[in-house]
Amino acid sequence: MTSEKIEPYLEHLSELRNRAFWVAVVFVVTLVLGFIYAGDIFRWFTKDTVDHITLNALSPGDPLKVYMQIAFLTACFLTIPFFLLQVWLFVRPGLFEHEQKATAMYLPFVFLLWIGGFCFAYFVIYPLVLHFTSQISDQLGIHEFFGIYQYFSFMMNIVVPVSLLFELPVIVLFLTRIRLITPMLLQKVRRIAYLLLVIISAMIAPPDLASNLLIAIPLLILYEVSIGLSTWLYRKMEREMQMTESDEEGLNT
Repeated sequence: MTSEKIEPYLEHLSELRNRAFWVAVVFVVTLVLGFIYAGDIFRWFTKDTVDHITLNALSPGDPLKVYMQIAFLTACFLTIPFFLLQVWLFVRPGLFEHEQKATAMYLPFVFLLWIGGFCFAYFVIYPLVLHFTSQISDQLGIHEFFGIYQYFSFMMNIVVPVSLLFELPVIVLFLTRIRLITPMLLQKVRRIAYLLLVIISAMIAPPDLASNLLIAIPLLILYEVSIGLSTWLYRKMEREMQMTESDEEGLNT
């Protein structure tokens, strides 16, 4: 490999190292903030629960585990926008102008969909799950006595997967843009995708039809929205390709 080829490669590595360094700095800073405000965040998460559920530490390490979980999730939540921005700034020089604009559009939607999924999971799904489990406890005459670590872990096991599933439209758009998938493929595997989404909703929701439908229907709507967005982007890319080919033919003639 000649020095002319090595130098740009080293420059890319240096830029990648610098951007990774600043992402790490932001993560550490937000992690510290997470530790500082972990108590307030935990009280906010449990403010509607302590009235009818007793939260307890079942081992001396449980409070520390919860503190660590809250701080880590807070750092991830606050670092994601900056991380996505750094990824886009790193790959931007290798993109055409229209590709830069297209990828830049994805960044705010990734964060907005994450927030939307988080709110839907926490304010809609999780209360249903908690109410369902409380009803079972009442029917069996069981006094609810929860460990704080188990309670918070149970909550995050519901909220985080649903939040990630809400990223489906953006992921589909990105994969369509880089031509890994097409709307025809999404339509072809629709039945399989529906089945997987229904299975996921059944794993998250309580075992009753109403709760399953409440989770499954938004996920199925998201899939259909993803197909529509993929179709729109695919047709737009086809038109751009036809225009490019016609311009090239005009130049050749």
